[in-house]
Amino acid sequence: MRFFLLLVALSCGAAGYYSWSDYNRYLAEPVNLPSDSTLFTIQKGWSAKRLSVELEQQGIIDKRYWFDLYVRLSDKGAGIKTGEYSLLAPMSVPELFATFIQGQTTQYSQNIIEGSNWKQTLARVASSTVLRHTITEEVLASPEAIMELLGFPGLHPEGQFFADTYAFPKGTSDLDYLLRSKQNLDRVLAEEWAGRAENIPLETPYEALILASIVEKETAVIAERPLIAGVFLSRINKKMRLQTDPTVIYGIGDSYDGNIRRKDLTTDTPYNTYTRAGLPPTPIAMVGREAIRAVLHPESTTSLYFVARGDGSHQFSDTLAEHNAAVRKYQLKR
Repeated sequence: MRFFLLLVALSCGAAGYYSWSDYNRYLAEPVNLPSDSTLFTIQKGWSAKRLSVELEQQGIIDKRYWFDLYVRLSDKGAGIKTGEYSLLAPMSVPELFATFIQGQTTQYSQNIIEGSNWKQTLARVASSTVLRHTITEEVLASPEAIMELLGFPGLHPEGQFFADTYAFPKGTSDLDYLLRSKQNLDRVLAEEWAGRAENIPLETPYEALILASIVEKETAVIAERPLIAGVFLSRINKKMRLQTDPTVIYGIGDSYDGNIRRKDLTTDTPYNTYTRAGLPPTPIAMVGREAIRAVLHPESTTSLYFVARGDGSHQFSDTLAEHNAAVRKYQLKR
């Protein structure tokens, strides 16, 4: 009897040792992933048990009982994060599970382009293949409805979304993307307004945003932006009209065909800064930080005019006579 009990004890010990060794070997060995990345998605509401079933069904793990034991012993099964993951070999079970706990999901990106207007921005969002579309066709046709959904009822959407590149996981909605951009714009504008230079003839951050959008449209040369901002602010100080073509173009709207004619400069719209004094009623484009900073930290200048040279840069002039000569040289000759 003693011998039998000894055999049983030895057998149990051997089985236990084998099992423990097999468990630790399982944790040390890489899971079944190809050399390139494997996309794996954890759906909302999945439990750790459901996760192990899906991993086994897709051939990523075997011996699911050891995976389940590891999850139980870790006491972190409730912490798995929803999302799409790009799994790269080699990866062990602990590394795989840590990826799901840390939420290291695959990131996609989409940008809001500096100088793009609201319609162009919305069209890019609506045509995105990586965002989850929740905005209905009816709402898409109503800027007011979109802003209300975002929590900003009554606010005109133009210029309200910060021009930048945004990374996000699969499943991010179009509204979440727009809200993040709006919040970024508010944050950056507040930061720059708080540190603005003295004696800027602008009363509110919104006025700074309007002028920044004009500067954004006037030049793509970053180094010129503070100087162009300085010209506009000097004109505002002298009660001169801004007389800037991008606002005229914005006022023309969808009928703009690529050319500004004399009649366009004399046809009054809320955005025609040739016929109306002061700033237009809203921004005319989306902006980045550089344009906002240029407006709030302008370059000191005696220039009151500028004209495009045709190479992306501008010729600046102090007097109307100098400006007219520059126009003849760089514009009329072309």
